[in-house]
Amino acid sequence: MKTEIKQRIEQIRHGNVPEGYKKTKAGIISSDWDVYMLGDCLSRVERPVEVKSKELYTQIGIRSHGKGLFYKEPVTGAALGNKSVFWIEPDCFILNIVFAWEQAIGKTTQSEVGMIGSHRFPMYRSVNGRVDIDYLISYFLTKRGTDILEAASPGGAGRNKTLGQDGFLKSKIVLPPIDEQKKIAKILTTQDKIIELKQKLIAEKQRQKKYLMQQLLTGKKRLPGFNKAWGTVELGEIFDYIQPTAYLVKTTDYDNAYKTPVLTAGKTFILGYTDETQGVFTEVPVVIFDDFTTATKYVDFPFKAKSSAMKILTIKDGFSIFFSYEAMQLIKFTVGGHERHWISKYSFITIDIPEIEEQNAIAKVLSTADRELDLLRQDIEQEKQKKKALMQLLLTGIVRVSV
Repeated sequence: MKTEIKQRIEQIRHGNVPEGYKKTKAGIISSDWDVYMLGDCLSRVERPVEVKSKELYTQIGIRSHGKGLFYKEPVTGAALGNKSVFWIEPDCFILNIVFAWEQAIGKTTQSEVGMIGSHRFPMYRSVNGRVDIDYLISYFLTKRGTDILEAASPGGAGRNKTLGQDGFLKSKIVLPPIDEQKKIAKILTTQDKIIELKQKLIAEKQRQKKYLMQQLLTGKKRLPGFNKAWGTVELGEIFDYIQPTAYLVKTTDYDNAYKTPVLTAGKTFILGYTDETQGVFTEVPVVIFDDFTTATKYVDFPFKAKSSAMKILTIKDGFSIFFSYEAMQLIKFTVGGHERHWISKYSFITIDIPEIEEQNAIAKVLSTADRELDLLRQDIEQEKQKKKALMQLLLTGIVRVSV
């Protein structure tokens, strides 16, 4: 970051007005930016649908956190009943009034023409081109914009926090000139496309790895130099297990500043971090097996356990833990009703397995694919952080763009 930008940030942070800026009720903004009421920038668009019982209608929905629109399965007019629905108009700002506080916002396009939305999805068009819709969406994903959505959505959590449209339209918004809005929106859209391309690359790499797993872990495809027959073993012949007990974790105060992850069963996996040293499991790598969901995790870092539902699986001599873990990913576990599934059921499931040298060779190929995926994920995270920084600088006017 340039020195002049850092100095500008510090000036604004301390309430000092840099050259080319002005002080307003909305804070310190660029001298040619202005504060508007949303109702002066947006007008409601509403075209009711005359529902016909035998016709099919596709309804839209909006994902939270600015992730855009999605389409529901078509339904007949009869299935809609007495619901009030409206035709989707293109190039409008649209939001879900129930989850606006969670940034359930988006932009309609020509792709949604002919689709419908309920009264919960009001649409707004720009008044006299005063606001660029793409810019507006990015604005509502910043803290300043999120504060507007939350303030207009009073009440408790979930469905009780419904956006009040009158209050929303009376909210104040800071806008640069329209040409600068469009330039900023274009920069942020370009960054989104970079992230999207990298996400598509990850999806392709994941497909490639899945194909490798299906071929290499079943013996359908052999690596050069290996031709010996495979054997069949039960998972219990490969793994020993350790049952974590409650005493392993004494604190409930998990701080991200600490270094040792605390693992739990289920989707959460890493519950938090601790500075405790007693009971830290250091004999890694291991496989974490969740008795109730059958989720498996490969863990190659020291950790503390906090779940009686998990089994810590350690590998026996003569077997590759990474090969065995990857082979488990091909198993279709069926969740039963017994409390200790690993002991009573899953340890008896069989897999095909080669000699240790071939296990290690296959594990090396698959771990290389994992490393490539990890690097791509890190790359995407950097691009997301870059977009976040761009939003912080461009949507506040700290950095100006030439138009």
